[in-house]
Amino acid sequence: MKLTFWGAAQQVTGSMHLLEIGHYKILIDCGLDYEKETYQEENQQFPFDPASINLVILTHAHIDHSGNLPTLVRMGFDGQVLCTPPTADLTSILLFDSVELFLRKAGRKPRTKRGNFSGPKPLYLHKHVMDTIDRFVTIAFNKPFKINGDISLTFVPVGHLLGAAAAILTINDNGIEKKIAFTGDIGRENYPVLVNPEPLPEVDYVVSEATYGGRMHTKDQTIEERLVQEITEACIKSPGRLIIPAFSIGRTQSLVFALNQIFTKKLLPPIQIFVDSPMAIQATEIYRKHHNLVNQEAKDFYQTMGDEFEFEHLAYVQTMKESKDVSNYFDPCIIISSAGMLEGGRIQDHLYYNIQNYYCTILFIGYCAKGTLGYKLLSGAPIVRIKDREMMVYATIRQTDLLSGHGDHNDLVKTIKQTGQPKKVFLVHGEDKSLQSLSLALQEEGFNVEVPERGAVFEL
Repeated sequence: MKLTFWGAAQQVTGSMHLLEIGHYKILIDCGLDYEKETYQEENQQFPFDPASINLVILTHAHIDHSGNLPTLVRMGFDGQVLCTPPTADLTSILLFDSVELFLRKAGRKPRTKRGNFSGPKPLYLHKHVMDTIDRFVTIAFNKPFKINGDISLTFVPVGHLLGAAAAILTINDNGIEKKIAFTGDIGRENYPVLVNPEPLPEVDYVVSEATYGGRMHTKDQTIEERLVQEITEACIKSPGRLIIPAFSIGRTQSLVFALNQIFTKKLLPPIQIFVDSPMAIQATEIYRKHHNLVNQEAKDFYQTMGDEFEFEHLAYVQTMKESKDVSNYFDPCIIISSAGMLEGGRIQDHLYYNIQNYYCTILFIGYCAKGTLGYKLLSGAPIVRIKDREMMVYATIRQTDLLSGHGDHNDLVKTIKQTGQPKKVFLVHGEDKSLQSLSLALQEEGFNVEVPERGAVFEL
């Protein structure tokens, strides 16, 4: 049995790991690597023949885990993609959104009569997304699924996102049973809407994310307390606006539920809230569809107070006209829009009109990869480029980790310790400092730890 690390190796994005059992090849995740300016060109260069892959296992829908699946299909992969039912639904809307982003970058009008794009050529088109969706086969949580006579798969809930799972593979390797766990992205306990991560079984090998290695989440405030503080500062003490960049899938639903609880308890006077993201509207419908998989707090709220994602003074913005009207809304308000790293979507319109507004606060509630506009703002850049224009940053830039969907250092260590005494722990999906911090902590606990480079191959 052989494991090769082709993505998220010594970096965060682009998760992609190749497991070979004899001649049978399984790809675990196939995400977009967008840490380079030329990421569209980089992502179509697979280091293996896509047609040689027999199966893909998808841990969850986020684009850094799912976003290159249509490229894989376009280049010859014709096998199944195994995932949970919510992951299939959420991935579908994310992939279609990726196509729209590619087309916007390419330029809506061809450069010449021969049809050349003025910008980078799209990685894939709608047809390739539809071909990918046709390959989804959904599996329920905690139900062993026999892939073939030698391999079975079990998905274990890990929070982080609706449908997110650790993939546990039990393999008969020449008469020897071996177990390997791919954690995907690990969530955290007591997070709005999402279930707590379930304990992982004992295994022989672990491939774990390390996003928050060496870092602890804020403990001296609750999500509710922090949001009340930020809204008070931005919208009540001064008549300004609070813009919250949030991923349409996952983060927005948890944020809306948290705001619903705040205003239901009358902790703040009524303030208009706009959710400006058509994809968030679609994702919210999927959360409603799979309501049996939300946490008990959300289920109880639904039984006593009604829909977690609807309340007075909350408006979901559909059309571009409505979005422009939000920009002309001059009373204090909260605008939730995507994308979370500011690399596309309607959030760029709101930034364009507000980045030079002294009465605007931009509150980041999630991770921003290096090179993204969000990362530049968080790094204190005094001037940023938005819509081909250099703009001074006058808005207040704030950040909180309380709504991060990732478990922190202690959560990661706890998850790995659940797996017993594996022969080796591989750490991926983290910046160098995080990887090294988590590696050192695990080694002190007696674990054999490896931080693989891209292309590193291990015999298991």
